[in-house]
Amino acid sequence: MATTLNDTKDVLMDRAHRRMAGEFSVSTSTLTVRQKTALTCRILSDAGHDSGLAGQITARGEEPGTYWTQRLGLGFDEITEDNLLLVDEDLNVLSGTGMPNPANRFHSWIYRARPDVNCIVHTHPLHVAALSMLEVPLEISQMDLTPLYDDCAFLAEWPGVPVGNEEGEIISAALGDKRAVLLAHHGQLVAGGTVEEACHLAVLIERAARLQLLAMSAGTIKPLPPALAAEAHDWTSSDARNRANFAYHARRALVRHPDCLTANPPSPTNAATKTATTNPGA
Repeated sequence: MATTLNDTKDVLMDRAHRRMAGEFSVSTSTLTVRQKTALTCRILSDAGHDSGLAGQITARGEEPGTYWTQRLGLGFDEITEDNLLLVDEDLNVLSGTGMPNPANRFHSWIYRARPDVNCIVHTHPLHVAALSMLEVPLEISQMDLTPLYDDCAFLAEWPGVPVGNEEGEIISAALGDKRAVLLAHHGQLVAGGTVEEACHLAVLIERAARLQLLAMSAGTIKPLPPALAAEAHDWTSSDARNRANFAYHARRALVRHPDCLTANPPSPTNAATKTATTNPGA
């Protein structure tokens, strides 16, 4: 016999939150930050974020003022854990061979301004880039995209090639306390507390831009009810959901790109996700 059919939405949401927190209470996997960063490059390449050699993905290193990033000259589809670079805030290479993209400079500004941020994804995917040409903000009007509701800023000013400190100041200021920013005539940037969060938001923002362009071509986009959209934002933005989403993308990436993890790559299932076996409803 069903025992929950008379429960209120608030009660059901609270129960589901607690169950998910238990189910995904163990770390996403045994993957290191370096391995997750490499996987994010492959995941986003498959999701349409590749644009030649443009874009950077970074994640904080263990030492303050350091972060992992890809080597200039390699596309996202060529990144492995072994060819990532560890750099300092001045882009000096501390570990690895080659040089980082000089545009990484503005990442240093964001990391300094946002101690809560541990991973940054900046890319020029097709639909985001097309939307950026219209100089209009991202509109979130569909349920799947609500992690970005009222959480995506807009920079209407194009500062040119982002290799100077001025661009770092402008972009970090535009981002503010949000997790994403659409950059006019440029692309997008997402900033996550974890690699998992940043990867998931980057997948979503390109889908959001594609849907917006499709909807704009058919008519006028209707807004979501603010209270319900805010509720959905919070519901879909938990660490447990970020870990589960990343684990799904990582499993697919490891099947397609087993060369991504070069140091004794584990099996896709065990590498990508490891959930608690204790009572998930406790």
